[in-house]
Amino acid sequence: MTALLFLVFLGCLLLGVPIAFSVAVAGVSVLIKGDVNLLIVVQRMFASTDSFALVAVPFFILAGDLLARGQISQKLVTFAESMLGMIRGGLSIVSVVAGMFFAAISGSGAATTAAVGATMVPELRKRGYNESSSIALIAAAGCIGVVIPPSVPMVLYAVIAGQSVTQLFTNGFMPGFFMGVILIIIALVQALKYNYPTGSKFVLKNVWKTFKQSIWGLLMPLIILGGIFSGYFTPSEAAAVAVVYAIIVSTIIYKDLTLKEFTNILLGSAKTSAVIMIIIACSGIFGWVLANWKIPEQIAQGILTISTNKYILMLLISTIILIAGVFMETSSAVILLTPVFLPLIKSLGIDLVHFGIIFVIGISIGMITPPVAINLFVGSSITGLPIEKIAKSVLPYLLGLIIIFLLYVYLPLLFPFLII
Repeated sequence: MTALLFLVFLGCLLLGVPIAFSVAVAGVSVLIKGDVNLLIVVQRMFASTDSFALVAVPFFILAGDLLARGQISQKLVTFAESMLGMIRGGLSIVSVVAGMFFAAISGSGAATTAAVGATMVPELRKRGYNESSSIALIAAAGCIGVVIPPSVPMVLYAVIAGQSVTQLFTNGFMPGFFMGVILIIIALVQALKYNYPTGSKFVLKNVWKTFKQSIWGLLMPLIILGGIFSGYFTPSEAAAVAVVYAIIVSTIIYKDLTLKEFTNILLGSAKTSAVIMIIIACSGIFGWVLANWKIPEQIAQGILTISTNKYILMLLISTIILIAGVFMETSSAVILLTPVFLPLIKSLGIDLVHFGIIFVIGISIGMITPPVAINLFVGSSITGLPIEKIAKSVLPYLLGLIIIFLLYVYLPLLFPFLII
């Protein structure tokens, strides 16, 4: 049954069948072979989406789309530039810091790349920055969008693994911060390589002015995450608050959102949410088949025959996660692979929150790793550069993020107190 499940799944993918339907067909094939009543298909599809925590997914997507198309992202970039623009290659640092700011608002890697890229690219061109390297950096910073909370993949993992969304969000800040730090270090090296110019001098009055203009964007993560961590509202309620806040800021304060634009944003967010939800529904069939035939346990036992050393096994699992990110979209990978990994992770005695953070970091790196490098495609659409040129420039940033990923795989294993 295990062979049938994965062969049908891979066969459908190779034929170009959408991943949601590939998952469903693979699951149904096993059910037919096992002579199981196919009413289970409808039951599992409904049950897999019947979760209050999943309400956060469409709301965070909508909030991210609203902010990406408004003035909030521009104000955040301007504020970051007023503080860091005086450094050689300062706009590269601004790109990363702006990406981190936006990551704390949107929960989406593609939205972060689009918002920061659309704002920064014209200025980077004007100041003579290497375009392919600069957009590659912005795409790499976009990976932080799903690591620093709020994070859609973290919500999905929490629902599937039965973990606390709040605890995952709490532990997402540190790796997201260090991902930003390593990108800034590499960007500074690149600034020397390409002899980038220094920007305008640091002026406290200008910093204060841009801070006041960007205060509405800066307040958003404080309101959302502060409300979650203080217990005033759940992550799902926080997502709804994020949408209301984004609408108020865009329509009343900045007044840059028309009814037509709002309608288009709603339609785009609905399409994105529908894709994720149909994958979740179809994965309910897949998950039931995995559980009923105890396939994850068989996989865990097979892997344990390779080695019982958890450090070696974590290296193997980490490699699988990175490879999965190369070929699968982030949410799809989390939905499909979490049930497969959980028995093995539990048998190794590894904290499930720690593994959730590892999973999200590793799979986020796939956003800049072709062929399914969504952030690179976004960068290509913004600049008009061919994807191959951007992919070549992204290599140093990719290696930097992999280093942070491996550090976070092993450091909490050695120092468990790093997990809150």
